[in-house]
Amino acid sequence: MKKQSCKPLALMVRAPLAIIIVAALAGCFGGVKKPQPAELDPVTPLVSARQSWNARIGAVNFPLDVTVSGNTVSVASDDGSVALLDAQSGRDLWRVELKTPVAAGVGSDGKVLAVVTKSNDVVALQSGRELWRQKLNAQAFTAPFVAGERVFVLAADRSVTAFDGQTGRKLWSQQRPNEPLVLRQSGVMLAVGDMLVVGLSGRLAGLDPSSGALLWEVPIASPRGINDIERLVDLVGPASRVGASVCVRAYQASIGCVNTARGNLLWTKPANGVQGIDGDDRLLFGTEADGTVVAWKRSDGERAWSSERLRYRGLTAPLVAGRSVALGDNTGFIHLLSRDDGALLNRLSTDGAAIAATPVLAGNTLIAVTRSGGIYGFKPE
Repeated sequence: MKKQSCKPLALMVRAPLAIIIVAALAGCFGGVKKPQPAELDPVTPLVSARQSWNARIGAVNFPLDVTVSGNTVSVASDDGSVALLDAQSGRDLWRVELKTPVAAGVGSDGKVLAVVTKSNDVVALQSGRELWRQKLNAQAFTAPFVAGERVFVLAADRSVTAFDGQTGRKLWSQQRPNEPLVLRQSGVMLAVGDMLVVGLSGRLAGLDPSSGALLWEVPIASPRGINDIERLVDLVGPASRVGASVCVRAYQASIGCVNTARGNLLWTKPANGVQGIDGDDRLLFGTEADGTVVAWKRSDGERAWSSERLRYRGLTAPLVAGRSVALGDNTGFIHLLSRDDGALLNRLSTDGAAIAATPVLAGNTLIAVTRSGGIYGFKPE
């Protein structure tokens, strides 16, 4: 009998067979013993940091992007609380209660904040008030991208739509071929100069932000397998950008780098991870599905080092912070590993709930949000 292939339940299907497919996936785990998380090594801090502030938001169980712009940080919660905080003190600059559940967020340019609700509305806010809301044709799991006085939304039907940031007027919509399944987690959307770069299924695409016209499209991974689940291919955020080089992960398939100025693929390498990547001009960092932390050379994708000290600890995507790579886990710790060799530099604690999103850096403050709604700022000593 052919061994059944199983994928994590971070899937959403746009078809009447959704319940049947999800039930089949759940059956994959029956009778299978869950791997035990790696025991944490004692830590002798080689990088000193202290908690400088903490704040609260509601519970977070959707794909949250914590967005930093200048000296501000934007967060949101399941129940529709959206807040703009001072990144140095954790103080609320303003907070709005939308009174409707949030499905994706937060995108911000420091002035306009945008989220997507579970009722498929994209909502824009500024200075503590709602500017506008517009209905989408499909659910979105990627935070809106706010730039150039526009709000861009990547939806689950692989459409990209641009709205005027102040009025909500639809400027354009680009629809690409789509597949039956899409991941219920953040995808890829960023600016490179005067270009919008978006992940569409297993492809990275460059769009003209003024018109939505397709400038180029590069495959990072191609569908394989004999059914929709095995053939699922999606690019997952965050991505790593250095100049015109943008490097991304294709879910459980590969990582790869693209020269966005020329629209050509530089390289791809097999990689079995489910979270996005970060990096610098020398190395890329990410985690495999089992929690192995890996560094690849940005120039060609060859492995530079790997560490198994955090296996099966439910890691977030990494963040490059100074000499460290910061990763959150599902017990509320933030682990600081050396960029050079993966050695443990420090471990920071929060409230014991899983870290809900990739940690972010605002100036010299490292910020993390937990599933229970704790927001923590750490500063070097």
